[in-house]
Amino acid sequence: MRLLVVEDEKRLNGIIAESLEDEGYSVDRCYNGVEALDYLSSVSYDVIVLDIMMPKLNGLELVKKIRSEGNTTPVLFLTARDSVEDKVKGLEAGGDYYLVKPFDFREFMAVIRVMARKRSGNKTNIYTIADLSVDSSAKTVVRAGVKIDLTSKEFSLLEYMIRNKGVVLSREMIENNIWNFDYEGGTNVVDVYVGYLRKKVDAGFGKKLIHTVWGSGWVLRED
Repeated sequence: MRLLVVEDEKRLNGIIAESLEDEGYSVDRCYNGVEALDYLSSVSYDVIVLDIMMPKLNGLELVKKIRSEGNTTPVLFLTARDSVEDKVKGLEAGGDYYLVKPFDFREFMAVIRVMARKRSGNKTNIYTIADLSVDSSAKTVVRAGVKIDLTSKEFSLLEYMIRNKGVVLSREMIENNIWNFDYEGGTNVVDVYVGYLRKKVDAGFGKKLIHTVWGSGWVLRED
């Protein structure tokens, strides 16, 4: 998943972003609401982690604006403002969840998974297709009872594909969801990682699940 962290306190922003990256997420970070609008105009995110009290454009104003424009990306407010009135304002502005600082990172990660789960329409953290099972919480992959070890980036790619099973994913879609703006790798990185996944997820199994759609991209499906 690709997340946007919007927090004006740079040290906290870095801690949140690096913790999410350690969990295998692709993360972009910015420090005010105006910057966030620029990011949101060019990238589709799975979850926005958002402070309320920020310079230039505060979190409430930002959410109201993107909701008025039809952006339905789930928003998690992180803020020190803990009154019931503040929470109501945040939720009525268009936020999906409200977490008060300081917060427990375990709760934070659980909320992120729930929000992503709702966005994909899945009721659990486990995604399946045929005999393949991907647990986005435990970060485990099992096929036909055999555990498959993946690197963090391979897991992110497979998770993105299985959350969108049956959908043809272009190279640009995959890049935009798996790699952030800081990535400076080669232009064929998606092809390389799809190849890695094929060797680990499909090789040795009778039914192939990763298919190339020539001229369009790749799709995870049963044939």
